[in-house]
Amino acid sequence: MNTEKKKIAIVGAGGLGREVLMLLHQINAATPKWDIVGFYDDAAPAHPQICGYPYLGQVDELNNIDHQLYVAIAIGNCQAKTDVADRLLNPLLCFPVLVHPSVICKPEQGNKFGEGTIICQNCVLTTNVTLGRHVLLNLACTVGHDAIIGDFCSLMPQVAVSGCVRIGTGVYGGTNSTILQNCKVGAFTIIGAGAVVNKDLPDYCTAVGVPARIIKQTA
Repeated sequence: MNTEKKKIAIVGAGGLGREVLMLLHQINAATPKWDIVGFYDDAAPAHPQICGYPYLGQVDELNNIDHQLYVAIAIGNCQAKTDVADRLLNPLLCFPVLVHPSVICKPEQGNKFGEGTIICQNCVLTTNVTLGRHVLLNLACTVGHDAIIGDFCSLMPQVAVSGCVRIGTGVYGGTNSTILQNCKVGAFTIIGAGAVVNKDLPDYCTAVGVPARIIKQTA
């Protein structure tokens, strides 16, 4: 059996980057898998070490890597995450799916996850859930049956997605927000913390409140 750990770097040296570092440690505690090499970020941190791991340079420097390297994009802002992923063109870079050992979810239930997806502690995904590329489910999110969550979405802690929901590309779900059964949320829409979405939302809007109402439309 091959027990060699795979080298992985974290893109994003802020708070979410440190949380992803914690996630990797927790995965390793259950099944030793990752050799964490350090952090990349366009903004150099105040100190060259982040939680004991080195700052290795700006994001574009990853395109010069001459060996296989796994990369976790730890960026919550959906547009920024999209832009960073578009810049990483090196074919030697791989984007693993990272799932905390506590997550309740089974592939045999028809669940599908795109590359680079990160699923944090205590999330629950039921059946026939589809997550796109580079989706973040932060702590204790729940996703119901037949939900589809598009590429580059970021759902913050305790977001509840009901069954048959359709979420477009780059949607940001604020902490403790809820999207009710059968609702559709357009691309790059922002849902405020604690909001309850009970009807469809268009692309590029911001919606807050209970029930959620649109307070800003940017396209």
